[in-house]
Amino acid sequence: MEHIRAINDLVVRFANVNGTGSASANNMFAKAIFRMGIPVSPKNIFPSNIQGLPTWYEVRISEKGYLGRRDGIDLMVCVNPQSMARDVESVKPGGYFVYDNTKKLHPEFIREDIHYIGIPMTALVMKHYSDPRQRQLFKNVIYVGALSALLDIEMNVLKGIIEDQFKRKQKLVAPNFKALELGEQYVKEHFQCPLDIRLERRDNVGNQILIDGNTAVALGAIYGGATVAAWYPITPSTSIVGSFEKYAHRLRIDPESGKSRYAIVQAEDELAAMGMVIGATWNGARAFTTTSGPGVSLMSEFLGLAYFAEIPVVLVNVQRGGPSTGMPTRTQQPDLISSAYASHGDTRHVLLFPSTPKECFDFTARAFDLADRLQTPVILMSDLDLGMNDHVSPPLEWDDERKYDLGKVLSAEDLEKVEQFGRYLDVDGDGIPYRTIPGTHPTKGSFFTRGTSKDEYARYTENGAAYVRNVDRLLKKWETAKNHVPAPELYQEENSNDYGLIFFGTTTYAALEAMELLRDKGIQLDALRLCAFPFNDTVRQFIDEHKQVFVVEQNRDGQLRSMLINELGLYPGQLIPILNYDGQPITADAIEQMIVEKYPQEKKHDDVHKAQVPAS
Repeated sequence: MEHIRAINDLVVRFANVNGTGSASANNMFAKAIFRMGIPVSPKNIFPSNIQGLPTWYEVRISEKGYLGRRDGIDLMVCVNPQSMARDVESVKPGGYFVYDNTKKLHPEFIREDIHYIGIPMTALVMKHYSDPRQRQLFKNVIYVGALSALLDIEMNVLKGIIEDQFKRKQKLVAPNFKALELGEQYVKEHFQCPLDIRLERRDNVGNQILIDGNTAVALGAIYGGATVAAWYPITPSTSIVGSFEKYAHRLRIDPESGKSRYAIVQAEDELAAMGMVIGATWNGARAFTTTSGPGVSLMSEFLGLAYFAEIPVVLVNVQRGGPSTGMPTRTQQPDLISSAYASHGDTRHVLLFPSTPKECFDFTARAFDLADRLQTPVILMSDLDLGMNDHVSPPLEWDDERKYDLGKVLSAEDLEKVEQFGRYLDVDGDGIPYRTIPGTHPTKGSFFTRGTSKDEYARYTENGAAYVRNVDRLLKKWETAKNHVPAPELYQEENSNDYGLIFFGTTTYAALEAMELLRDKGIQLDALRLCAFPFNDTVRQFIDEHKQVFVVEQNRDGQLRSMLINELGLYPGQLIPILNYDGQPITADAIEQMIVEKYPQEKKHDDVHKAQVPAS
């Protein structure tokens, strides 16, 4: 029978039951490999109910540092009978299927082209542990111990993780060690170890860290100066505020009085949460809220208020599958249009597209500066994959000399010099007026903000000319924003190919790997990663310099493609959609396959740099 042979290049998947404590053991597996200096990319695939349904944890191990998902499972650890048929089918020919053989495996789960490794996990925990909960938990640790021998994971690294995890619960260290050793000893006695797929220590991680995007967002909010968080819990964004509270409790406490210098409010719904943020920022605080797609739908009315009244707002949207309740625990990028144009009337909102936890940190901190500078809502567009899964990331860094950009805020001294303050006057041509914080001056400044039509002095009016002047100024401010948002990233010094590739957010991981796969087929592409909306001139120039551009995104309707067409006035045939919307992160294999299918037939095997114009 065929054997898969690989060192530090494999995909391992765990099939468990939600609520059985498997997450801790699976996470320990990924961390151990990371501590051995090998890049890993874990994905937690879990149901939206509390417990009882199948859950999977998939770990890609890549010495070369590929961090996107890869098609095919090399080794499956299955301890869930409910999903066993599907799990057996997902293993690549020549791969390995690890299972609990306390009971004999049913013939329907037998394939002739994969290898089976049976471990009596239930029998082992029944023999060595008496507490029912411990039996459930340590069954998971047993298979991690077995993998240490099968894949050659360093046992001292696994034990070090256990010691770190249970520093304050020392009595749990020994029974965890025992479970590891039970699994290790059993497979060493019954199977040849290690397997043909195995691990070797490397130094390919450097000073990078393993962190999830939601934690990085929370830290970005702390360092960005946020003191107020108002939110309504919703998967997959809830943990942001939990992490914000944890760090604020350490970093936002007055050392002399012991009083908190932060406020966290759980609102009755998402609309109320946005209203609280608007009120807090109008009064001078840096405030934010977090949500997912359904929350954006509810917040849209107040987002329109913040846009039209020109109040700084920071919103973090951790996207999930939609519409309606959709797939709450699956990842997508389906909220681009609903976020970019949230609210009725003519609105445009600034969007930031982080692709790594470090960018979650950097872009969140920057969002507060942008919101203050532009006096408008700024929405950070994360997703479930980036937010809730651990990612290898450069360290989060902060310059202590950095000063917050509060934008055009007049002080009491400034107001004394102003003959007549006009809240919505454009005095220097960038579309951004000056504002004041209520209470700055006893008689001058802005004390009232309205969402109705007004003139340059914030006086209510339904005069059409005044309305046109106001919304045209907002459009001028939108043009100004193009010079302030994060610039797109180009992957070549100059555009030298006829075909290009645009991607953003978590599609970056797979897109960059797909480009390498395509080069092997003689298909060369220039590439651009979008980091923000509005799109600046670099984006327009990139598209104009290519015959056609493939646009990678994770939604059904090609929302980013539609925005590029509408905002830049492009011919639709110039942009070719590369889409994925099954709830799992897109793979490099899928991108490669779709591009090969849509690439001009006569050029598929041509290794020259210039391709012919595709047939219309």
